[in-house]
Amino acid sequence: MKRTLNTIFILVLAIGLFNASSAEFDKYDTKVAVIKFETEVIDYGTIEQNSDGTRVFTFVNEGDAPLLITKVKASCGCTVPTYSKAPIQPNESGEIEIKYDTKKLGAFTKTITVTSNAEGGNKILKIKGNIVASK
Repeated sequence: MKRTLNTIFILVLAIGLFNASSAEFDKYDTKVAVIKFETEVIDYGTIEQNSDGTRVFTFVNEGDAPLLITKVKASCGCTVPTYSKAPIQPNESGEIEIKYDTKKLGAFTKTITVTSNAEGGNKILKIKGNIVASK
């Protein structure tokens, strides 16, 4: 009987210590980065062939942890993204510059995938427009 009571006492003590350490761990685990874009679609409208194809997606880290963008990938080679590799601190803003090659005539729609440590995983951005011949 004494052995059973000791075992129960040790079990209760262990569970109490585990819950206390879990609560302490959770306190540090709740900070996340949250990326909020000003717009997720940039419409070039109708532009002339060989005109400037550079546009900028602006965002803010609305989270409480540093935001680290690890990769920005376009859906084709005609779209070249550039971005800062430095962490974006909470409440600070950043930019992803997109340069679309405007040589090809016609309508276009391209996607840009942003991979980061932000809540919600990958973010998909889009550019679209129509290129007409120069006059």
